[in-house]
Amino acid sequence: MSRAAHDIELLAGKIEQDVIDWRHWLHQHPELPNREKNTAAYVAGHLRELGLDEVRTGIAGHGVVGVLRGRQRGDRVMALRADMDALPVKEATGLAFASTALDRKYPGGPFPVAHACGHDMHTAMLMGAATVLSEVRDELPGTVLFVFQPAEEGPPPEEQGGAARMDAEGALSRPAPTMVYGHHVAPLPIGYVGYRTGNQYGASCLVKIVLTGQQVPGAAPWQGVDPMPAAAGIISAMGQLYRPVDAFDPITITIGHLEGTGRFNVIGERVTLWGTIRCTVESDMKPVQRVIERTTGHLARAYGCTADTEFSQDVPAVHNKPAWVGAALPTLRRVAGLDRVVQTPATLGCDDVSVFVNKYGGLYVMLGCQDGEYVNGELRPHPEGRGLVPNHNPRFYADDSVLVTGVRLHAAMALGHLSGTIG
Repeated sequence: MSRAAHDIELLAGKIEQDVIDWRHWLHQHPELPNREKNTAAYVAGHLRELGLDEVRTGIAGHGVVGVLRGRQRGDRVMALRADMDALPVKEATGLAFASTALDRKYPGGPFPVAHACGHDMHTAMLMGAATVLSEVRDELPGTVLFVFQPAEEGPPPEEQGGAARMDAEGALSRPAPTMVYGHHVAPLPIGYVGYRTGNQYGASCLVKIVLTGQQVPGAAPWQGVDPMPAAAGIISAMGQLYRPVDAFDPITITIGHLEGTGRFNVIGERVTLWGTIRCTVESDMKPVQRVIERTTGHLARAYGCTADTEFSQDVPAVHNKPAWVGAALPTLRRVAGLDRVVQTPATLGCDDVSVFVNKYGGLYVMLGCQDGEYVNGELRPHPEGRGLVPNHNPRFYADDSVLVTGVRLHAAMALGHLSGTIG
């Protein structure tokens, strides 16, 4: 182990409680996509205290990029990325630092707000990595970008945001990275790293279906056109729309939200369905979109309505190329432990870090944060633990003890790339 690597191990341990404290503050002050004003200020203030060479703010809304130039000669640039936004979820973890936040002004709200996906963990880990790497800048042969991204969960439909907007605004262009790395906490055993060669996360898009009928009293449905039966038919049909793609390449179509203009005694004129498409194989997205548009149109007409179907917020799959995986595995195993780095199956989760990883090259993995164990190669909840709870669930939890592992992974991956051993 090099001197710098040894220093990283020690420094990460020394700031573990600081990282936990940052995480608890972030967890208690969650903000929805494109509204991360206080989170960004908290992050930027910390980066300035570290004396980084640059701290850029206001990128793609509330994005923050810190620039650390190592004092050893080197042309490589490592971008470490964390997302900052929370979800419109009412937390039910029972934690002492649980969120009680409520956003009354967010479009479609008011909404309870919670870090039910673990982005508070990601932000705190990257703040810790910036702290550690700034302490060893004399030994760094290159530059590190600390990328704190807003709106990973997707901005309101009428707004732009997330990684695509950061990229369009040139957030990673001065200087451009030669590698991007990040990790996402997940319901795997605490401290385990889960990786997949190929698509680590699937492709995604937002679906909006507007059904229009004719408003009439609920007592006289024959006088108008009720769009609600068409909506029900479309929701039911979504479970049968997988036929255009290979049965061995998982996809899912989910309608998660319905808006209507009616009332209990009024047949409304309009119903809007909001949902998402997820594909493990990115090329399946267009065929699925075509069949959704065709099906919604036919079903709407069958009920005397019209349908307007839109697709937006396209997120490409996160693709881990074999060469990057192979180069990174020794570092991942050294930091997490030889038996704690495991291959994981394909997932229909998505993450717009793909915009960065796919453009510049790099790696994105999962970091276990829950009470699980592997028994004969099968992932199971630990019999004495809190169970395995998926992200976006009101009971989703992430154990503080994994934070220091996340700090070490970020810092070790950065050092490895800048030193030429990764990538």
